[in-house]
Amino acid sequence: MTLIKSISGIRGTIGGKIDNNLTPLDAVKFAAAYGTWLIKQNKSKKKLSVIIGRDARISGKMISSLVSNTLTGLGIDVTDLGLSTTPTVEVAVTLENADGGIIITASHNPKQWNALKLLNEKGEFLNASEGENILELAASDDFDFAEVDDLGLYKKKKNYIGKHINEVLKLDLVDVKAIKEAHFKVVVDGVNSTGGIAIPQLLKKLGVECVELYCDPNGEFPHNPEPLEKNLFEISGLVVKEKADLGIVVDPDVDRLAIVNEDGSMFGEEYTLVACADYVLANTKGNTVSNLSSSRALRDITQKHNGSYEASAVGEVNVVALMKKNNAIIGGEGNGGIIYPASHYGRDSLVGVALFLTHLAKTKMTCKQLRDSYPAYFMSKNKIELTPELDVDLILQKMADKYKNEDISTIDGVKIDFEKEWVHLRKSNTEPIIRIYTESATQNTADQLAERIMSEISEITNQ
Repeated sequence: MTLIKSISGIRGTIGGKIDNNLTPLDAVKFAAAYGTWLIKQNKSKKKLSVIIGRDARISGKMISSLVSNTLTGLGIDVTDLGLSTTPTVEVAVTLENADGGIIITASHNPKQWNALKLLNEKGEFLNASEGENILELAASDDFDFAEVDDLGLYKKKKNYIGKHINEVLKLDLVDVKAIKEAHFKVVVDGVNSTGGIAIPQLLKKLGVECVELYCDPNGEFPHNPEPLEKNLFEISGLVVKEKADLGIVVDPDVDRLAIVNEDGSMFGEEYTLVACADYVLANTKGNTVSNLSSSRALRDITQKHNGSYEASAVGEVNVVALMKKNNAIIGGEGNGGIIYPASHYGRDSLVGVALFLTHLAKTKMTCKQLRDSYPAYFMSKNKIELTPELDVDLILQKMADKYKNEDISTIDGVKIDFEKEWVHLRKSNTEPIIRIYTESATQNTADQLAERIMSEISEITNQ
């Protein structure tokens, strides 16, 4: 059982002992720390408000109740969107002029996990210093709860996903007419979470025929909820069986988007952002940003459109910060996360679906033809489970020393850029693992590079 306290919030497994797992007391403590931080940030305001929403995982209702009651206990008004998506909550914070937001979701983690993702008044994730302040407050237990006449108000708002969809449809580069005229048929895997509500509802508005797979938001994930190829054999087969134009897969909180080609092959989660950026850059001049673990293909596409590409440390808040600095018009993460500032600064699968389908409709290509039109890179994504005796910093330093004559970046773990391939080693922010990502010209060479690096790490740990 695990509890991970980071600048982006608190994430852990349900049950067990306090401070070692995401227990009810831990949920209350961190909700109180976040609420106290908001109050300190807004001393001149008499009344604060927070938007909350949750994915469909089984523990969500319990954690949501604890969080909302803790916030009202601090005197903060709470608007509860109920079953929602991460981007929907982000959009709601600004549309409702709220002071912050909390999304109860553990994103791609299995069902035993849950988390509190924390937002500021812009509906964006907190930066490092803000996150550290909240962790310090949680450790101090220095909370001042409201007296009875000053308790916050609690209210529910239904169908905010519908409101979010309407905002997506208003975007200038979303061509509803072109999508309707394409007469797409799409299979959707909503992994029995809120994507099963949001994506079919969006597709209906876009005039797309939708075949639903695991779209019952009961929190019983039918497979590992991370939208990787190894977890998606069922939708791959159903796309072919239904003679669909493509398949759409999202993670439980709907901020990651993966596409399946009409022949059942993977478009590749790395290429979701590449395709959307290709469309946006063809219609709007500008720059792009992704993180160090993302494909070189985005750089290539950006340069094709005469834009500038930059890479940030992993983490949405880091991508957003660099996007703002470099005036990027689209960006995100290679895990299928699309950030389109014309909508909002957050990974948004609904925006991604609308942009992707517009692009596909206008090119008049099949999904596979579109994928084959992009630079061919292949990635291998691996991980090493952490144990208490492993000194991660020492391992990363020794790997950096070993390859010191290559192009090295240490802004987030260690990235080693070779002439035709790269490897990125970093400690995960959300799981007790070291992530090892490699990219090369073929799947075989990417896998071989990963195996070599993991073997070298094993040699270091056994010294």
